[in-house]
Amino acid sequence: MAGFDRAEVLRYLGYHGQALDAELLARLEDVMRACEKAVKPRCVWRAFPLDRERGSDTCVWLEGMPQPLEGKDIAAHLQGAREAVLIACTLGSSYEREYQRRVAVSPTEALFFDAAASALVESAASDAEEQVTCYAAERACAVNRRYSPGYGDFPLTVQKGLLDALDAPRSIGLTATSECLLVPTKSITAVMGVFDGAVSDAVRASCETCALEGRCAWRKQGRTCCGDDA
Repeated sequence: MAGFDRAEVLRYLGYHGQALDAELLARLEDVMRACEKAVKPRCVWRAFPLDRERGSDTCVWLEGMPQPLEGKDIAAHLQGAREAVLIACTLGSSYEREYQRRVAVSPTEALFFDAAASALVESAASDAEEQVTCYAAERACAVNRRYSPGYGDFPLTVQKGLLDALDAPRSIGLTATSECLLVPTKSITAVMGVFDGAVSDAVRASCETCALEGRCAWRKQGRTCCGDDA
């Protein structure tokens, strides 16, 4: 399928190689097609020069942003970068409407739809990441991977400032609650670095540094959010 593949959806369903009958797989394929038809991802991204005078090893200031990106991890991730690229992607409110409709009709299909939506928004974020990579390449620069609020010591409290900097509430309908949760729910925000020379990739996702350490649904299944065995 154009937006995502079955293996990724199965990963979100907690698939470990169990036997799957043809009828179940056919239902999954139908739901995936329905999800891709009903839900249209929207993304926005923008590059910001780093304000080096105010930066430190515990925060990063971007020109034009009224608040810093806080945390040692994001500071390390952007160490030596010329720009930081903020990314926001969402499936919008159409996901919630369709999901609730399926909950009332078939819990199994609702579960499939939720997994398909998770894979779809992840695919949209990967597409945005590829656009940023092309943006950097056109300037003879390199990028590191995207890193999201909520991982390591990069706090969720940056969400509102990040969304405001991207004008995401107006442009793609993405906001954050007072508890810093993204609305609509199937959404992703992230930061990438653009580098003239050596690329910093100091922050690597790990269960030990994750904000969900000790209460992660993936770990309970014996896996990690990166798809590796725990």
